[in-house]
Amino acid sequence: MLDVTLIRNCPDQVRDALRKRAVDPDIPGFLALDAAFREARTAVERLRGERRRISAEIAVRRREGAAADGLQTTARTLTGELGDAETRLAELAGPHQEFLDALPNLPDDDVAAGGKENNEVVRVVGAPPALGFPARDHVELTQDLGLVDHKRGAALAGNGYWIYRGDGAALEWALLNHFLDAHRRAGYEFVLPPHLLTYEAGYTAGQFPKFADEVFRVDEHFLLPTAETALVNLHRGETLDERELPRRYVAYTPCYRRESGSHRTADRGTLRGHQFNKVELFQFARPEDSDAAQLELLARAEELVAELGLHHRVTKLAAGDISPAQAKTYDVEVWLPSLGAYAEVSSVSNARDYQARRGGIRYRPAGGGRAVYVHTLNASGLATSRLLPAILEQHQRADGTVAVPEVLRRWGLPDVLRPARP
Repeated sequence: MLDVTLIRNCPDQVRDALRKRAVDPDIPGFLALDAAFREARTAVERLRGERRRISAEIAVRRREGAAADGLQTTARTLTGELGDAETRLAELAGPHQEFLDALPNLPDDDVAAGGKENNEVVRVVGAPPALGFPARDHVELTQDLGLVDHKRGAALAGNGYWIYRGDGAALEWALLNHFLDAHRRAGYEFVLPPHLLTYEAGYTAGQFPKFADEVFRVDEHFLLPTAETALVNLHRGETLDERELPRRYVAYTPCYRRESGSHRTADRGTLRGHQFNKVELFQFARPEDSDAAQLELLARAEELVAELGLHHRVTKLAAGDISPAQAKTYDVEVWLPSLGAYAEVSSVSNARDYQARRGGIRYRPAGGGRAVYVHTLNASGLATSRLLPAILEQHQRADGTVAVPEVLRRWGLPDVLRPARP
């Protein structure tokens, strides 16, 4: 949620920043509504104060045995006026909050305007592997190697689902173990959160109300689309001690999303589905530390990709390609030889105080003073459903085998994956 004071004091700044996202809300209309809302709120507070004063005076007169008929008449009049004022305030509060809830975060000043066509490649690490033979795509490789069963996955749950089998399941689990082990050794607290969350959790994360229809519903709960949605709520409504910051967490969860892939080449296999595994990193940081925290998260994601021996690049997203709750996002993208293109395996984002305002998450400065909103940051560390295709395609060999990255072999995997016997 944006700071309403910023909208009041710097409406042009807010408007120009949101236009980078191709969002153009009616700021003048909101300012008129906001003025009426504040006037109504002041009236309610004044009438409540007056009624308390009259009620106290009536009580004193009764204790003294004095008449209070006139004051009681005044109290009844005030009660009626207060009821009308509260009704007026409620009528204004709804649209006032709805306007604020619908606003996305302001992109940072150094974030380019426009959509993904304006994304900026920050760096390219390594070079595409020179295979020396026509690259086979990950779908064909998973079938030949017996790693993923798409047919039976669809039979169990429908399109957009798959089953990891044999060495495929072992490879998936090795990736998760390797990531979790690396992040825990770096000082991140391991969390296994619930997969079913409340509406308040989605609201704090910035996904609701706008994207409430894009999640899987289970009664009054929803299945988390990413562990970020759970982790940002760990300290909802809390005021932390500055000396506790940064708070750093790592979580493993499946992610459940309504959107999935298609039969297009770029969406086939495990690249996009309704359920996939992800290790998520999250930080609660002081505002002055959040830029450095984002770069630290980015370095962690890149290090993991590099350890897998994968050619990749880092892209800074343009404003229109950033999630609504975030102010700045870097994507780590791996190369897929069969597509001749990159696929994102980690998004590293800084929400500034946007999520903290929605969730009421503050910290108390060590030297005293008013509580301050924290900054929240998240990063995939990493998503495995796109790493598996990249590993298979970048490490494939002419004889149909695939070399297993050395860092994963300690989890019980062979040095080489070989085609399954018929």
